[in-house]
Amino acid sequence: MKKLNWRNIWTNVRLLLMFAVIVFLYSFTSKRNEDRKIKKPVVEFLDEGSLFLTHESVNKLLIENNGDRQTIGKVNLDLNKLEKSINEHNMVEKSEVFVSIDGVLKAVVKQKTPIARVFDENGSFYIDLEGDRMPLSEVNTARVPLVSGEIEEANSKDLHELLKVIYNDDFLKKNIIGIQVLHGGSVKMANRNFNYVIDFGKTKNIEKKFNNYKAFFQKAVQDSSISKYKEINLKFTQQVVCTK
Repeated sequence: MKKLNWRNIWTNVRLLLMFAVIVFLYSFTSKRNEDRKIKKPVVEFLDEGSLFLTHESVNKLLIENNGDRQTIGKVNLDLNKLEKSINEHNMVEKSEVFVSIDGVLKAVVKQKTPIARVFDENGSFYIDLEGDRMPLSEVNTARVPLVSGEIEEANSKDLHELLKVIYNDDFLKKNIIGIQVLHGGSVKMANRNFNYVIDFGKTKNIEKKFNNYKAFFQKAVQDSSISKYKEINLKFTQQVVCTK
């Protein structure tokens, strides 16, 4: 008869006991984590420098869609629903909502980025970086070009591309303060520090025209002739035509 190896049996038993303890502790911890009550929400903006909505407004959305957080367990919290309610806010680009280990409900919010402010017969609104409308904020005012004139569906895409180029260029962002859209889609611009008008023409060859303008501006500032001009014509991509 084969002799039992009690050492191997005891080793296996110990392994089974250790495994059972680990499973129990994991289940116990998971249960406690699920039953943990939600604490006061925390709102964090990715860009704290220029807020167009308040922490309180986002916090209110969390509370309204969360009910009484003191009685809601973590397992019963619908994070997708909370994210959706925040993302539907007309000043929010996207958000992420989660619960920390200690039960803090946290929302990380990225605001929409305004790149221009439009004035039309219906009032005023921003255009954001994605080309969508964004309402004005009661909290902050964006320093962006003011746009007026005949803005239509047909020219809105090209206008948005023009505004993006201005926003993403440090020189143009500081230099261009006003844009007027004329009949047919041609554009004229106003400069921050000088009185001349920039006749941009159609919103085509945008990069080339702005490169011509920046080269002209640098030269005209150096020879002190910049203040003598009344109009800078950028319609022709091969040259800049100036009127005194």
